[in-house]
Amino acid sequence: MWAPSSSGCSVNRFLGFIQDLLQTQDGDGFLLFWAKELLGALLILALFWLLSQLVVMILNKWVRRLTAFTSTDLDDRVLQRVLPYVSRLFIVLGVYLAFRSLPLNDKLVTIASGGIFIILVVIICNLIYHALDELMKWYLARQQDSAGTVMSRQMVPVAEKIVSLFLMGAALIVVLKHFSYDIFSLVTALGIGSLAIGMAAKDTLAHMISGFTIMLDRPFRIGDRIQLIGGQIGDVADIGLRSTKIKTLDNQLLIIPNSDLCNTMLTNQAFPNSRAKGRINIGVAYGSDVDQVKTLLIATAGEVADVLPDPPPEAYFVSFGDSALNMSLFFWVEEYNTLFGITDKINSLIIKRFSEHSIEIPFPTRTVKMQKGTD
Repeated sequence: MWAPSSSGCSVNRFLGFIQDLLQTQDGDGFLLFWAKELLGALLILALFWLLSQLVVMILNKWVRRLTAFTSTDLDDRVLQRVLPYVSRLFIVLGVYLAFRSLPLNDKLVTIASGGIFIILVVIICNLIYHALDELMKWYLARQQDSAGTVMSRQMVPVAEKIVSLFLMGAALIVVLKHFSYDIFSLVTALGIGSLAIGMAAKDTLAHMISGFTIMLDRPFRIGDRIQLIGGQIGDVADIGLRSTKIKTLDNQLLIIPNSDLCNTMLTNQAFPNSRAKGRINIGVAYGSDVDQVKTLLIATAGEVADVLPDPPPEAYFVSFGDSALNMSLFFWVEEYNTLFGITDKINSLIIKRFSEHSIEIPFPTRTVKMQKGTD
């Protein structure tokens, strides 16, 4: 019986030798030999296929019973995502071992083994990616209504892209290392190229890093109303990697680079909740009963249905003006975007109540006394 040697003979000589052998009386023995080898390879492949089905069955039946005792559904969701890749991993591994068991030419074995190894790396990277992707989706679904969420909804696509690039880079390094390529020069070239790109686009990178900082620190969220140090007020429409878009109260879109927004002071009117405190300043004439005015202001604010009873409205005598006693009324509303309209209702009602109680709202006056000359 003949078995191919492991020497580096050419493919043409190898095929010619097979043709000559088939023409001899030992051709039947040669076919029997290859039939046994193919049968062995098929048995290995069938064994790993059965093993993949057995592992999937165990994971579906027994591991699911164990995950049923956990308080979250994360393990069930991750298991559901990775099960197909576990099965494919065992099948491809069986193909790899079955192919290696055949007495083929060394070059053919090397090429085929390299291809199967690449497929194995791709399957493993996909398995890891889907597990991490399910973890991020579960975390976002659980924390999306929480003010203290570390990862915002806008950052999930960015995180997914980062994970994808990292896995692709790791897979490339593993494959190159498997084929005995020098990866040090590749890493060095990538590092130098990254440094050059970073120097050329430092402003853009500064905006992107500030965008990551805003997404992680979360000083505001989409939909929050913020007031900038320059006095501009608006609702956050979008948080991007380079800039943040704010829709002002005049229905204009204010676009601010993230690096500028990250290094300035601002007021978030929607944090820690959407409640807002209103203030109305008003002056009454000298000689008015201050206690009566304060009581009337509090009662007037309480007549408006949208003013919160807790905390209750408060009125204070603030200062002595040139022509009036300056008073201030403070009240709370449930939603900050209703403060302007509620303030209008209270102002209108204050004028009506002051008129009913004969309380005068003075305006600045100046008295000029003319004296005749002594001539």
